[in-house]
Amino acid sequence: MRLPESIRLFIEKLSELPSLGPRQATRVAFYLLRTGENNIKELGDAIHGMRKIRTCARCFFVHQNEDGLCEICRDPRRVSNIIMLVEKETDLMSLESTAKFKGKYLILGEIPKTGVLEGWQKLRLQNLKSLIQKEMNGRAEEIIVALNPTSVGDFNAATLGRELESFAKKISRLGRGLPTGGEIEFADDETLGSALERRS
Repeated sequence: MRLPESIRLFIEKLSELPSLGPRQATRVAFYLLRTGENNIKELGDAIHGMRKIRTCARCFFVHQNEDGLCEICRDPRRVSNIIMLVEKETDLMSLESTAKFKGKYLILGEIPKTGVLEGWQKLRLQNLKSLIQKEMNGRAEEIIVALNPTSVGDFNAATLGRELESFAKKISRLGRGLPTGGEIEFADDETLGSALERRS
């Protein structure tokens, strides 16, 4: 069956998103059509507003600030020489929701299963090293490598730890309050808080 071009294009774009295939994208499209023109306009405005989002020059989290820094990086109350490496923005958000970590972050991006960083990820890591050299006399107090507790995550964390060991007095991992094979993004606040407190 041939759908109107605007619906077909919407479904095509939506099905490119994580966890949404063509069938689910089609359901979303028809759900939106049923909710009416106002809802479609509000969704369109919200998507259009995302064009104003920028990436933090230090940690690569999102922001809309003029100075190029996110709310965490520009907060003078945060401990700047304790840095947590995470893969995804959602990992950072989950860890922040515990209200137990007072340091700063670096979002590295999802590491391929091969453990080989992409060029842009190497640049982010280099950016961190330069920041530590310039602002912390070459050594951070602690770098926490907060990758998912899977065999791939453990391998990548060990690799990153070796690469960064000369840039920190201490390299640590989240404690094993997180189940092996689990994901940071989906852990509850209490489990994440415990993992932060028991990091080693």
